[in-house]
Amino acid sequence: MKKISIYLILFWGVVQVSAQKDSIYIEAKLSPDRKSLEVNQEIVYYNHSDKDLHTVKLLNWVSAYNKRGTSLVYRKLEDRNNDLHFAKNDELGKLVELNIKNSENKPIPVNIISDENLFLPLNEALKPGESITLQLQYKMLLPDKKFTGYGTSSQITALKYFFIVPDHFDPDNISQNNYHDIEEPVSFNTFWTVNFDIPVNNFIEGNLPQVQMNSFKGYLDSDPEFLISQTAYPSIITNVEGSSTVIKFGYNLKPEEKQNLEFYLPLHLKFLKEKIGFLPESIFISEKFKAKEDFFGNNDITFWKFRFQLFNDAEKTDLDYFGIITKKILDENIIADKQKDHWFKNGLKSYIEIQYLNKFYKDTKLLGTLPEAKLFGLKPLKLFHASKVKLLDRYGLAYQYIMLQNLDQKIDENFAVLSNFNDMAISSFETGSLFNYSADKIGGSTFDDLIKTYISQNSGKKINPEDFLKELSKKDKSTNYLTDFFKQKNRVNFKLKRIQKESDSLHIKIARNTDAPIPVKLETETREGEKKEYWVETEENERIKDFPLPASDNIYKITLNNGYIFPESNYRDNFLYAKGIFSNTKKIKLKLIKDIPNPEYNEIYISPRVRFNNTYDKFLLGVNLKNQSFFDQKFLYSFTPTYSTGTGKLTGSGAASYSFLPAESIFRSLTFGASGSYFHYDYGLAYRKGSLFSNFNFRKNPRSTVSRSVGFSYNYFERDLSPLMIANDDYKKYNLWSVGYGYSDNQMIHEKSFSLSAQGMEDFNKITAEGFYRWEFAPKQKLSLRLFAGYFLRNDTRNNLFDYGISRVSNYTFSYNLLGESASSGLLSQQFILADGGFKSFIPGTVNQWITSANVDSSVWKIFHVYADAGIYKNKDMPAKFIWDTGVKVRIIPDFLEVYFPIQSSLGFEPSFKDYAKRIRYTLVLNLGSIINAARRGWY
Repeated sequence: MKKISIYLILFWGVVQVSAQKDSIYIEAKLSPDRKSLEVNQEIVYYNHSDKDLHTVKLLNWVSAYNKRGTSLVYRKLEDRNNDLHFAKNDELGKLVELNIKNSENKPIPVNIISDENLFLPLNEALKPGESITLQLQYKMLLPDKKFTGYGTSSQITALKYFFIVPDHFDPDNISQNNYHDIEEPVSFNTFWTVNFDIPVNNFIEGNLPQVQMNSFKGYLDSDPEFLISQTAYPSIITNVEGSSTVIKFGYNLKPEEKQNLEFYLPLHLKFLKEKIGFLPESIFISEKFKAKEDFFGNNDITFWKFRFQLFNDAEKTDLDYFGIITKKILDENIIADKQKDHWFKNGLKSYIEIQYLNKFYKDTKLLGTLPEAKLFGLKPLKLFHASKVKLLDRYGLAYQYIMLQNLDQKIDENFAVLSNFNDMAISSFETGSLFNYSADKIGGSTFDDLIKTYISQNSGKKINPEDFLKELSKKDKSTNYLTDFFKQKNRVNFKLKRIQKESDSLHIKIARNTDAPIPVKLETETREGEKKEYWVETEENERIKDFPLPASDNIYKITLNNGYIFPESNYRDNFLYAKGIFSNTKKIKLKLIKDIPNPEYNEIYISPRVRFNNTYDKFLLGVNLKNQSFFDQKFLYSFTPTYSTGTGKLTGSGAASYSFLPAESIFRSLTFGASGSYFHYDYGLAYRKGSLFSNFNFRKNPRSTVSRSVGFSYNYFERDLSPLMIANDDYKKYNLWSVGYGYSDNQMIHEKSFSLSAQGMEDFNKITAEGFYRWEFAPKQKLSLRLFAGYFLRNDTRNNLFDYGISRVSNYTFSYNLLGESASSGLLSQQFILADGGFKSFIPGTVNQWITSANVDSSVWKIFHVYADAGIYKNKDMPAKFIWDTGVKVRIIPDFLEVYFPIQSSLGFEPSFKDYAKRIRYTLVLNLGSIINAARRGWY
């Protein structure tokens, strides 16, 4: 009788809980070919809002894979992935049948089953707290797994976000919510019962409790996930303080990896329990989740046939799986709207990760053991500051890298518009650093207790992370700044102004550029290496802080926020020396090769330079002096004196610029600078060029491929002239003013750009417009169109130096990389620059009044393209003339090395010409910056 009473009490408790939460019952049958899924489903949906509902929204996210133009396809294109855009019909996913009935067993009409959001009309209003039962029957075709990691393949079917479910983050059922493949949760507080009918000799695993073969049942505060495969994947059972947790894997483990995991997983879970206060009974890790959440930066470096290991296999397993396990537990036990509150779970993950590294990898270097690698008996990487940077510094360095380009975003920015890099550097790393900074200030145990309490009190509830920040500020008012800090891009900077000795004290002047009362951590160090730490409290609106220390402490060096522990805009002014010839100043360090900057020093990079300039200077031998490291800086200089092997004379170039990077402005950067150069443009003839310039780059969404800028420049030119040029009264000196606007959108599929510029001097003024469009109509098959128009508003020039070119450009600004600047015959003269008219055939003449042209290029097969150019131009006192050409282009290295073979043109059938070999053109672009920019698209 006693047992029966206990069962009744337990049953009644379950009924009570179930009555307050949605429930979903599913029977799903996977076809033998794994392509289609038939589903019978019942949804008991409660009105969780505070108003009457007249419609219920169901998410039909398989339709995101149905066609081009969906939010998912567009996001994949932003990430430089066009697989889904060019998918074959049998690779797409879609809903093919759908029937829905209400509680009275009456059909509910659905107009368009291809929509990602299905809004179902209700006959009667659903009151707050009331429920409705929906019966669904549907059949879907599953997409190929290669697009998102979810879907089907010949051996594996991964199911997540495919079942039709309510959107619990939209209780009012009014907002469109499309699938973006960002692991966005939509279901919580739901009791699931899922029964599968799967092909024979298949196994199934998931994140729901399995009650019997192919059947799952239980509560989830996250979305259900299942893996159906022909292979039974491994699992590991751990025991931590008497509680067991089973970790299930959706992929195979190598024997060594499994052995390492059996050692590390108990340590991971024990550490996590100390931080968050609980452990789940089971954890399911899919291959997709593992790839997304593993440790960034611990992979081996492979180059050609060489492989360099940063960390051993055990360390890689430890680092990878600690982050994976941490994020998985947080994801499935904290209910947060990923679009708005992504930073909370991401930040907690990074905070716990920092704590773990601080305990077990405190002195480990960012490059691991790589600096110990020998080359000819030497350790060359030891020369780099990067070899001394700690693994813990990666959180602050990632923020510095993106912030110095002004491409960072607010911590609480909507997740859908975060760039991939900012997902890591801002949402995760910056937030985690701030949590760790706060924990360091108030005490680690106090901060951890706050996390445990907050997670426990919000179990089963959708959180509002601002409540956590309020509780944190109650513990220590010095953390009050965080709420506003998360809502804006920040450029907080602490600066050590000076150290002044007065009597028996050292007075340290600390300046800051913010009115927010943010504490700062000060560290002192003696010559013997003894360190002490102090927290310096600041008051609101206090810009200068005087902090006294005993002079008897024998302080040699003072540092603020050492180790990139706080996301500052500039660490270079956080170091000062109290003694020696460098007291109150920064030391200077000379370096040979570009490096991660060491903020303690003013670094000057001195590196040898050897490059081919043109046929006149030939190879330039010299040295480059600059201050640019791997990270951008506001003030940049670069000077390169060189020896010209072609002329036996000294040549060179130099430039200096300063950039303003306003955090919140219509401009991303405002750059002002000056440059100069001295090289040769013909045999025995040199040119000197001096420039003043400014560039205004407009603010851009870091996920967007759109860039806009306005530029102004003044250029002074002085050329040596040959006797013939002097006799022809050629230009020896001239000044050019120019202003231009540029727009570019380097997205996949539809790439486009536009520029408009005006240029002038005492003898002419002209205006030029250029538009470009490139369409990828099939994988790696593109069609491009360029339109050009140029018009002289005034032209009183003495010769054709400043004319528009038809098939060859006049490089009077010395801005094109021409190998033979003045070559009129031979191989060097056949170099092609896509500018002005852009004709590939050698059509003689230049244009001194106006010209319009169109250049078309299309893929045919592999590296072979066809091209066609057409245009009309007019010279003074001459009638307008129509010209055209066609030919074949071979793209040996696309956009960098290409060869043009003319076929038919206004000149005739060119292959029949005796000098046809001299009519073949080529492009050669040797610009490392362009290669780097092309490679990093999709990150920011």
